[in-house]
Amino acid sequence: MRIATLRRPRQPTLPGISGVAKVDVRTKNLTKRLRPGDVAIIDHVDLDRVAAESLLERGVAAVVNAATSISGRYPNLGPEILVAAGVPLIDDAGGAVLGDIHEGDVVRIDGECVYVGDHLVAKGVAQTVETVQAAMAEARAGLAVQLESFAANTMEFLRRERDLLLDGVGVPDIKTDLDGKQVLVVVRGYHYREDLQVLRPYIREYRPVLVGVDGGADALLEAGYTPALIVGDMDSVSDSALCCGAEIVVHAYRDGRAPGLERVEKLGLPAVVFPAAGTSEDVALLLADDKGASLIVAVGTHATLVEFLDKGRSGMASTFLTRLRVGGKLVDAKGVSRLYRSRISTSSLFVLVLAALLTLGVVIALSPVGQVYLTITGAKWDAFVSWLSRLF
Repeated sequence: MRIATLRRPRQPTLPGISGVAKVDVRTKNLTKRLRPGDVAIIDHVDLDRVAAESLLERGVAAVVNAATSISGRYPNLGPEILVAAGVPLIDDAGGAVLGDIHEGDVVRIDGECVYVGDHLVAKGVAQTVETVQAAMAEARAGLAVQLESFAANTMEFLRRERDLLLDGVGVPDIKTDLDGKQVLVVVRGYHYREDLQVLRPYIREYRPVLVGVDGGADALLEAGYTPALIVGDMDSVSDSALCCGAEIVVHAYRDGRAPGLERVEKLGLPAVVFPAAGTSEDVALLLADDKGASLIVAVGTHATLVEFLDKGRSGMASTFLTRLRVGGKLVDAKGVSRLYRSRISTSSLFVLVLAALLTLGVVIALSPVGQVYLTITGAKWDAFVSWLSRLF
């Protein structure tokens, strides 16, 4: 007798992409908690390239932005990178999404709609390659306005920091000796991993002083190097990097406030405070220049006007002026990797050693003295073989 078995009805598969939500108003903090397959809930106007590449590295399934990823102020590069990689980007979802979606909620994205369970919590603009390209074209058309603003910010910064930029007033003393040495400044920015990889022969031969700017210290440790100096506001560097033995320079506000100093002191580490406006990478470059570095090689820093604007803040004017200040010593890592060649390549060294051995062999074989040595060596070898055969 056949007994009928009851089967549960299969649950219909809901359309769209689902994942665990990770929520933060600061994208830099969010990327530390992301796992592959998560959905990033951010609030990032004019999503920049570094943020987009960080999200991709963490393997996000989708990105929901409460703000506008391309405001049109300038052609920022982040949205283009995400959509080109096939990551769904829901734009302009509204500030309420940050409160309606909690860390750990399972969210589902279907088209331009964002759901928690069956509840629609937000609706934004689903960006595509075509929409991003159109927005970028409009942003490029209005670039002249941003250039004027950038120039105004640059002049304002020059008025406030002229003593530091022109005369080095306010640069603190450090124990690390940079005088007459080459310095490699690493920022965890654009293509820093690739740059460090191609610079390995240069680092091995010239042994520059290694300076990590915040998370750049972790980048050096990941590449197998130990920084001699860590500079930054200490918001994106790990405790393990801070405890690696490097000298620490805390970037403080111009009025002397240094939020990162408390973290360093809790670890029981000594630190030097450097009050200055601008970015931490500017502080690192100015410090290296003031302490007599003969050459400064920059990894992951901002080199072009588009990259300056892509950071989306007026403080990037300081980077522009800092590069003017240290321009005579500053070389971008890509330039070093293209122009630098090891003095003696491995293949050339092998050929040189082989040629020397062949020459030595010919001299020994043809000279009377060499023949005597060969006879003596042959006799000793025969004696060694005879002794070895008696053992067995």
